[in-house]
Amino acid sequence: MAHAPHTGTARRSAPTWLRVLIPVALILAWLAVGGAGGQAFGEVNDVAENDQEQFLPASADATKVSDLQTEFRGDDVIPAILVFERDGGVTDADHEAISDIVDAVTDIDGVDEDGVSPAIDSKDGEAVQVIASLDTEIKPADTVEKIRGYLDDNTPEGLYVAVTGPAGQSADIVDAFSGLDGLLLIVALAVVLVILIVVYRSPMLPLIVLGTSMMALTAAMFTVVELAKADVLVLSGQTQGILMILVIGAATDYSLLYVSRYREALRELEGKWDATWAALRGSTPAILASGGTVIAGLLCLLVSDLNSNKALGPVAAIGIVFALIAALTLLPALLYWAGRAAFWPLRPAHGSTHKHAVNASSKGLWPAVARLVSRRPRIIWIASVVVLAAASFGLIGLKADGVSQSEFVTGHSEAREGQGVLDEHFPGGSGTPAVIVGPEDELQSMADTILATDGVDSLAVLTDDSASGTAEVTTDGIEPAFGPNGPVKADPTVIDGQIMLEATLEGPGDSAEAEETVSALREALPDTGENAVLVGGVAATAIDTNAAAVHDRNLVIPLVLIVILIILMILLRSILAPVLLVMTVVLSFAAALGISSLVFNHIFEFPGADPSVPLFGFVFLVALGIDYNIFLMTRVREESVAHGTREGIARGLVATGGVITSAGIVLAATFAALGVLPILFLAQISFIVAFGVLLDTILVRSLLVPALSIDIGKAIWWPSKLSRTLN
Repeated sequence: MAHAPHTGTARRSAPTWLRVLIPVALILAWLAVGGAGGQAFGEVNDVAENDQEQFLPASADATKVSDLQTEFRGDDVIPAILVFERDGGVTDADHEAISDIVDAVTDIDGVDEDGVSPAIDSKDGEAVQVIASLDTEIKPADTVEKIRGYLDDNTPEGLYVAVTGPAGQSADIVDAFSGLDGLLLIVALAVVLVILIVVYRSPMLPLIVLGTSMMALTAAMFTVVELAKADVLVLSGQTQGILMILVIGAATDYSLLYVSRYREALRELEGKWDATWAALRGSTPAILASGGTVIAGLLCLLVSDLNSNKALGPVAAIGIVFALIAALTLLPALLYWAGRAAFWPLRPAHGSTHKHAVNASSKGLWPAVARLVSRRPRIIWIASVVVLAAASFGLIGLKADGVSQSEFVTGHSEAREGQGVLDEHFPGGSGTPAVIVGPEDELQSMADTILATDGVDSLAVLTDDSASGTAEVTTDGIEPAFGPNGPVKADPTVIDGQIMLEATLEGPGDSAEAEETVSALREALPDTGENAVLVGGVAATAIDTNAAAVHDRNLVIPLVLIVILIILMILLRSILAPVLLVMTVVLSFAAALGISSLVFNHIFEFPGADPSVPLFGFVFLVALGIDYNIFLMTRVREESVAHGTREGIARGLVATGGVITSAGIVLAATFAALGVLPILFLAQISFIVAFGVLLDTILVRSLLVPALSIDIGKAIWWPSKLSRTLN
């Protein structure tokens, strides 16, 4: 009969009152946390910020211009564009209805009553646009919803209407994220429940594990919502979705590891109190090391320039902290309460042999894998490397240089459809101009440079004299503006010697064409000295966001690798093994990203990817991939001390094979659940991480790492004493 060597001797039995008090206190404490934190799920949408400018670094030109816009206009606004279209031409009756609509929209709460333009006809006569400034102190998405509701009830039959522009796009994004607190959670929990039932073939154990995960998520959600209320961190829709999936997946993974040890201990020890302590001694080091590695990797995001990346680090780290605490307190208390009944109908009897006993000659899948790896280690690890390297070639076609904001939502988007109508009938940048701030006495010089730049359709300057708030600027100066009582000579609004210009671009504000024009403007206009000019707006925001994301990617990825390498060296007391483990995970990530690139380009036909996608994929895959290597190698080291390196590797693989594979499937399934939301970024992250976790679990951890370790032999532990043993 083979017994797990890790359980050790039984502890001296604790008093009965203590064995009752500790589990009951832990369970009641977590129930209190769940009761207090449950309300956070209803509040999270109220504190979430999905405006792209909220996540730019303060040093970005687009951020500075955005702040200055508030000073020039007197309030913080975001434009919404109402576009109307009728095939064959807009009729006189349509114009009358549109005029009534403009009057009604002006009175909607959240619309700046002085910031609604008159109706603007297209040159072909088939479309009309109205630009409305929305007050950002009221959530723009709520205001857009009111406007759309009014338009649905009051637009003449046959006249197409849509609300687009930055406010319309923001509203569509908020609507796409609305399923986070319902659909996503239900799908993720349902998938995990089915997998756990298949794995354990028990009705009670999956509910205990899922209950632990939900309590961890509730505590994490309550904490981040309270911190967001206090303006300590920024919470966005995508961060919220990642937090949910990460906590459920990680807490379930840690729970699976503890359950595996607890089941082994119940076979080794008669009393469930002793089995609980043995399971905690056996699983806690690996669980803490795994969680600590993920937390350290996530906190590396704090050095990011992009505020969305910087915000994700502490939010996700908080989630992992509560996943660890729940797995090491609530889960042991619940399993102690349930005892062997938790595994019914397959109860682990005292003295019985586990089907995955740490014996490489045993029957079963993992003993067979261990024998195969032991017989042909060099062939297996070389073949694994070749497969991963071949998959990595897909990186050549990776398109991660950014996508337009209108492509952010993959499902139906009224704003995207409305932008298409604008592009057909008006200059593409109507309503989303490039915003330029420069010295008052350089007005004409700036105007000449701007108007001479390819991609600029027209130019206006902010003025208090015009009814519309702007006056056209040409190479001959400022044109007379339409004032309350007719044409007037318009003088620019001046604040601290600065004026603000708005350049209407030929391309849509969120298009690659507009970004090229803005880049050309920045290059042509002076950016230093007394005559420095700042260029902002929608296209500039996209440029600065992408630049910050690329900077973060180049900085954070090496930092994460260094931090994880140091943690592994401390954990395994070795230099060679951690270096090899990190190399295998990096190769696995490259392969996952390569395959994902091919799938995105040729199957899903995505328009591209945000530069943050590879960074997020790397942080999650490397940190979580290292998790499974930690689960494996900590057990391998434990077995190697008693049985020698070669046999220890085989025993470790057999002992952890089932639990790690189950954990990988659970984590892949939870991340795949992100794909139910119509958000391009989350769809891409969900595929990369889900596929990468499966690749890492099935190929890297099961074949590559054990085969490479066996081929190297005891030197894998260099320079620790274990590398100098006889075995």
